[in-house]
Parts: sequence; structure tokens; C-alpha cells
Amino acid sequence: MSATLPTNDAHPGLQQGERVHTSRWTPLQILVVAICTVINALDGMDLLIMSYIAPAMAADWHVGFATLGVVFSAGLAGMLVGCVVVAPFADTLGRRPIVLLALILMTIGAVGSGFANSIGVFSALRALTGIGLGTLLASVAALVSEYAPAGRRSLAVGIFQAGYPIGAVATGLVAIVTIPAFGWKATLIGAGAISAVLLPFVWALLPESVAFLESRQPAGALALSNSLRRRMGWSELPALPPRAMAGNLPKPRDLLAPELRQATIALWASTFLSFGVLYFVTSWIPKIAVVAGLSQANGLWSGSIFNLGGVIGDLVIGWLAVRRSIGKLIALFFTLCAVLMMVFAQHLSLAFVLLTAFGLGFTLQGGFSAFYSLSAQLYPARVRSSGIGWAVGIGRGGAIIGPMVGGALLAAKLPLWITFACFAVPLIVAGWFAVLASRMRQLSVSDN
Repeated sequence: MSATLPTNDAHPGLQQGERVHTSRWTPLQILVVAICTVINALDGMDLLIMSYIAPAMAADWHVGFATLGVVFSAGLAGMLVGCVVVAPFADTLGRRPIVLLALILMTIGAVGSGFANSIGVFSALRALTGIGLGTLLASVAALVSEYAPAGRRSLAVGIFQAGYPIGAVATGLVAIVTIPAFGWKATLIGAGAISAVLLPFVWALLPESVAFLESRQPAGALALSNSLRRRMGWSELPALPPRAMAGNLPKPRDLLAPELRQATIALWASTFLSFGVLYFVTSWIPKIAVVAGLSQANGLWSGSIFNLGGVIGDLVIGWLAVRRSIGKLIALFFTLCAVLMMVFAQHLSLAFVLLTAFGLGFTLQGGFSAFYSLSAQLYPARVRSSGIGWAVGIGRGGAIIGPMVGGALLAAKLPLWITFACFAVPLIVAGWFAVLASRMRQLSVSDN
């Protein structure tokens, strides 16, 4: 592995050892992170809106929970396809066009879902929405990491990841009003309209990645790269560096090259396990809070408090990671979350349940958000979107399994602490794998 690949201090847009001498934020960098954060809020919006419309849709179409499960799985399956099939094209065609394509797919899927009149059509459109979302997450995460100021990648990704719980909380507050007033179909159409409104702003304002321009070198790359460099106060390049594997779509085996293999496998194991825990807690926390002794109304509050904790956790871990190992921070956050999960399983007062829910969101979502920073550090620009996409795609497998296993454990009416223990242990293991992936990355750089 070449020593010029990005570390936590080197900027990924630079080549052949050149470094940025300032960590200040420029207007362009702020703009890119802000746009990507808003885009990431669409993921939180999509997850929560389906949870809120499910009862109304089931009553309107006279379908049961098994059928609803198929609908939910269609969206997750679409995300998997977007992550591992479409997102890698951002490494050959560019981040910007793939982000725009993903937004178009998501808009069509969301608006179309509001006009669907059958479960089959609705599920197909939910899958299309999922493809758009899965593609977006990998592509915009790569953009954020590549536009972050020197030594500020983890902070930028933390801000970007905070968009997810913000979108989730905002959607919940809006859906509570719009579903009774306008119906679940109109609420879905409104969600699609948000994507449609965002699309022209992204087209006009979101630039291409400097790292992509200088590694893949499409037509006019030098002029466009130097124009972006001037806007960020970077030194201009007199000529482009040697071209990096131009024209070929990155393949999974590129992520398993000898210098990346151990780190990639450790990263995949970590994301798979942590995705399963995250989606179990996110999907079931209101129900678990009721099982723990709260009323239905207070149980819904626990979900909102959980997402609020996630906003703060995303920002805090991004700030901490400026000077600390991202792998060790993930392990610390996940270990604390495992302890809080066992606390949450006890019979507590309302105040302590909500406080623990906040802590769960802080540690679980905060630690989880750091995977985007870790992935960006592991992979060079030529395969960065592919690397992030495959890590998230592998994780989606855990996202499908986690809620199913959790539901089966809850249905078995086992003591709540046993159910949580079944997820706390994998979460600690996920943290250990994150440390291993981070160490493998450091070794691959220091060995050269």
C-alpha cells in the first residue's frame, strides 16, 4: 500500500505526498458537507416514515404484519443493491452524476409509492427508493471525506451522519400531524416532493470530487480540479499525477487485494454485526420500552429521545476522532452501549428509561456513524465509493437479520435482559473488529 493514501491527517484530494497546510473550513467545503448532511437526512426520513404509515396502510389495504414485513424487506433489499451494484459506478463515472441519479431514483420511488394501488407495485417502488438511498449513502459519504479539511475528516463525517437522526426525528414529528390530516399516501408523496425540491439545488451546487478528478482524470480534469483547489485555498497542480486504473469499474476483489484484505474483512464483520444491533434497537425500542413498563405514549417518546441522542453522539465522536483512533472510539462507544442495553432491560422509572434511551442513541448511533470515517481512511480514492458501498451493503445483511431475530426473541417472551444480551455481545465483538480494521490500515501505511 502506498504511503500517499489518506490517513487521518493527510487530505484525500492530494497526490504524491502533498499535504494541506491548513485545517480551516472554506465556504465550498462547508457547502459540500451541508448538502450531503441534508441528503443523509433523507435516509432517516425514509426509515421513520415507513414505520409511521404502516398501521394506516395495513388498515386501508387490509394486510397483516407478514405482508408488511415483505414491504419493509423490499426497501432494505433495494438499499443492498444500491450499495454494492450502483454505488461503485461513482468510482468510474464520478460522485456527482451518481448522486444525482440516486436522487432521481429515490424521488420516483417515493412519489410513485404514494400513487400505488397494490402491494406488488408498492413493494417494487419501495425497492427502487431503496436503490436510490443505498447508492446515495456510499457516494455522499465519499464526497464528505474527500472535501473535509486536513485532519477534520472524522468531524465532517460526524456532522454528515447527524443528518440521519435529525431526519428521523423531524419526520416523526411531521408524520404525526400529516397522516391523520391528509392520509398516508399524501405523506409519502410529500416525502418524495422533498427529494424533488432538493434535486435542482444538488445539480447546481454540488461539485465533483477533487480526488476523483485527479485519480480517474476524465476530460478537463486538470482545469476543473485546479478551479476547485483555488476555491479551497489549495495549491494548484501544474500537471495531473499518474493515472490510477482509469476506466475499469472497481470489483470486490480490488477491496480484497493483499494490502487491503485483512482490513476489509474486519470492516465487513464489524458493519454486519453493528447494523444488526442498530436496526434491532431502532425498529423495536418503542415496543421494548412498553415491555419494560412504559405506556404506549411514553414508549413512542423513547424512540424520539434515542434519535436525539444519535445526533449528539454523531457530532461528539466526530470531534473526538480528530485526535484519537477512530477504531478505538468505535469500540469504546459500542462497549458503553452494551452496558446501557443491559440497564435498559431493567424495570426503570420513566425518567431513567428516557435517559438510557438517550444514552443508547448517543453510543450506538455515534459509534456507528464512525464507520464512514473508518471506511474512507481504509480505501484510496479510486475505490473509495466501492469500499464504503460494500461495507454498508454487507451491513444491510445484518440490518435485515437483526430486527427478525429481535422479533423472534421478544415473541418468545424471554426475560428482556436475555434478549438484550443476545445483541450486546455481538456489539462488543463489532467494536473489536473495528479496532482490528483500523490497525490493519495503519500497518499497511507504516510498512511502506
